[in-house]
Amino acid sequence: MSTHTLIHQAVRHSASSSRRAVADRLFTRCFSRLVYAQIWEDPQVDIEALALKPGARLVTIASGGCNALAYLSQQPAVVHAVDLNHSHLAMLALKKTAFATLPDYQTLLDFLGSADRKHNPQRFRRYVAPQLPVAARQYWEGKDWLGRERYQLFASHAYRHGLLGRCIGAGHLLARLLGGNAGRLADAGNLDEQRALFEQHLAPVFRHPLLRFLARRESLLYSMGIPPAQFAALHADAGGDLATLFAERLRRLACDFPLAANPFAQQAFARRHDLTQQQALPMYLQSRYYESIRLNLPRLLGHHGNMTDFLDGCAPQSLDGYLLQDAQDWMDDQQLNALWRQITRTAAPGARVLFRTGGSRSPLEGRLAPQLMACWHTDAEHNRSLHARDRAAIYGGVHLYHKRT
Repeated sequence: MSTHTLIHQAVRHSASSSRRAVADRLFTRCFSRLVYAQIWEDPQVDIEALALKPGARLVTIASGGCNALAYLSQQPAVVHAVDLNHSHLAMLALKKTAFATLPDYQTLLDFLGSADRKHNPQRFRRYVAPQLPVAARQYWEGKDWLGRERYQLFASHAYRHGLLGRCIGAGHLLARLLGGNAGRLADAGNLDEQRALFEQHLAPVFRHPLLRFLARRESLLYSMGIPPAQFAALHADAGGDLATLFAERLRRLACDFPLAANPFAQQAFARRHDLTQQQALPMYLQSRYYESIRLNLPRLLGHHGNMTDFLDGCAPQSLDGYLLQDAQDWMDDQQLNALWRQITRTAAPGARVLFRTGGSRSPLEGRLAPQLMACWHTDAEHNRSLHARDRAAIYGGVHLYHKRT
């Protein structure tokens, strides 16, 4: 089934509203291309929350592929990476194959870390392309909207591409036009400087009338991967004041974690990875995990489709951990309950499910069938603690559910 059809099915909530139907179709069009060149969920929080142990059997949304690779460092038995979007699976395949074929850690860091070296296209053709799965190779050797082979992105700051990467770039431009400067945050040397620079260069932007107007425009947020249903949850959480909500989330990203240990802030403000500091790199690119990830590459499997259909093909009690990102924010009640019937059926005793939400509330509250909810337990205080430690800082909530034994 095509990416466009899978995404359309995932966001179809629109039978009774022509306006919502148009919004769903527009989002489907946006999300059918590469959205996330890198993932925006903190894998350290994931690993802690799931209490990953060697031999764990995991299923995750693939997205940009970074976290699926990071989980390999914990010696799992298998990591199934599922995605509606074939572009994300092509990104996962490229990163996985780069680990397997590039000759050493430094070359890998040049290719996936800096993602802008002039020799990277040659490295792709010599090492990576011959070992890519057929569909992924066709994708990367295909042409982008400018007529370039897509693999050329890795010679021109690959993470500035994709819908979200371009959206971040547009945000920098908008901030400058409104008198701010998001790039100045990258100059901070400590948390105090980060807070001072945020107040000077970014906080005033969110009070500007134009920014407040744009924050209410639903279609503009599709470039961030925010579907119509998630926009509604954000709107409710913000009491209609989305500009203030976005300012507070950006403040968390800018001010709550040291820049030198936050790869998400590095990409948001400096628009690059800081290769001089290991802690500033995404977990999967840190040298201490390089060998364990390479060793476990055969355990990472990509799947094109939706999560519910994938789980329908899995054996009962065959999985220990589920990482759903914010996929449930897209779902109506029927889709949500269908997913959790399969999660409950396939979950081994003590299994854990972790997901994020655009708003602060769990989508399971008041929507999941009582007989399904009775199989699971969550701790709201612990969830708030997980959310406070998530360095990506863009979500309203992080939620962990344990299967009752």
